[in-house]
Amino acid sequence: MSDYLEPPKKYGKNERVQKSSEKVVRHSGDKLNKSDIFTLGAVDIPFFVITIALLTIGLVMLFSASYPYALQNEGNSYYYFSRQLAFAVAGVIVMLFVSKINYKLLKVAVRPLAIVTLALLGLVLVHHTNNGDFRRWIPLGPITLQPSDIAKFTVILVLANYVAKNANKMKNPIDGIVKPLAILAVFCGLIYLEHHLSCTILVFCIGATIMFCGGSDWRLFALGVGIMAAVVVVVVLNPEVLMNYAGDRIKAWLDKGFDPRGLRWQTNNSLYAIGSGGLFGTGLGNSKQKYLYVSEPQNDFIFAIVCEELGFIGAGLIILLFALLFIRGIKIAMRTNDKFGALIVIGIVSQVAIQTIFNIMVVTDTIPNTGIALPFFSYGGTAILMLLFEMGVVLSISRKSNQTKV
Repeated sequence: MSDYLEPPKKYGKNERVQKSSEKVVRHSGDKLNKSDIFTLGAVDIPFFVITIALLTIGLVMLFSASYPYALQNEGNSYYYFSRQLAFAVAGVIVMLFVSKINYKLLKVAVRPLAIVTLALLGLVLVHHTNNGDFRRWIPLGPITLQPSDIAKFTVILVLANYVAKNANKMKNPIDGIVKPLAILAVFCGLIYLEHHLSCTILVFCIGATIMFCGGSDWRLFALGVGIMAAVVVVVVLNPEVLMNYAGDRIKAWLDKGFDPRGLRWQTNNSLYAIGSGGLFGTGLGNSKQKYLYVSEPQNDFIFAIVCEELGFIGAGLIILLFALLFIRGIKIAMRTNDKFGALIVIGIVSQVAIQTIFNIMVVTDTIPNTGIALPFFSYGGTAILMLLFEMGVVLSISRKSNQTKV
C-alpha cells in the first residue's frame, strides 16, 4: 500500500503522469499542466455500478417512504423526493468530474479544508436552525448546510495525510496514537457540542480505522478498545452522565415498556414495520407504518420502511450491495501503491460501512436511537452531495491503481 518504503523503480508513460502530480503538491506555486490536474486510466467499473445501484434504489425508496409525510407536512407528496433528486443529480455530476481529477491535489487542500471545516463546526454552534436542543444545521436561504457531513471527509483527509507523512513513526505511541487522537479530539469535541453524539462516535471510529490501517500499535489499540468498552458499560448503567437527550434515549432503549408515545414511539413502530414485512415484503409503496406512524420515515428510519415493503429478501440484497461496495473499495485500496490514496479509500468506505451498520442497529433496536442516517437512502442534501463527492475521490484513486493493474 505504501510507496514510501519501496526502492526507486521505472514507471510507464501513464504512471509518469501520476508521479508528476507529486511535484505539483511539493511546488504548488508552479504553473499546473493539464496532465498534473487530470488523471488517466479507467475507473473501477464494479465500484461505479454498485454506487449508482445504491443511489437509484435509495431514491426510489425515499419517494415511497416519504410521500405521505411530505403531503401531510409540506402539502406536496414530491417535496422530499424532488429536492433529494436535485442534489443527487448534482452529486453524480460532481462525482464524475472529481473522478477525473488527480486525487493527489487533495494534499494541497488538507490545511485549507481543515480550517474551513473547523470554522463551520464553530459557526453552527452560534448560528443554526431552531430545532430543539440540536445545533447541527446552518441556514442558507432555502437550504441548510450540515458541517458534520463535511467533517467526516475532512477527518479522513487530514489523518490520511498525517499517517502517510509519518508512516515510519506510527509504531511510536506519541506519533502513532497521541497526535492523531489529538486531531480527532478537536473534531469530535466540536461535533459533540452540536448535540450530535452519533456523528461524534462515527467520526471517532473512522479516525481509529485509519490509524489502525496506517500502522498504529495494535496492542495499544486493544487497550483502547478495552477502555472504550468499560466506558460504554458505565454510560449505559448511568445514562444521566450524558446530555439529556442522549441519556433519555439510553433509558428508552433499556426500558422497552417506556411511554410508547414518548421516546420509544419511533422505535416501536419501526419494529412493527420490520416485522410486518415478512420474507418478501408487502410490496413497493404498500407500507402502512409510513402513514405517520414512523415519524419522519424519510430520514433515519427509512430502512424500516424498506424492510416492510421489500421484506427480508429485499433488505438482505441491499445490505449485500453495501457489503460489496466496502469489499470493492478495500480492493482498490490494496491495489494503490500510494499510502495517502489507499488510506483515503479505506476511510471513505469505512465511513459508509460503519454508518450503515449503526443505522440498521438503531432501526432494529439493537442500540439506542442515535439519529444516524442511512447512506444513499436517508433524506439530506449536504449528505448525498458529500457522499457522491467521496465516491468520486475513490473512483479517481481507482484510475491510478488501474494504470498498473488492469
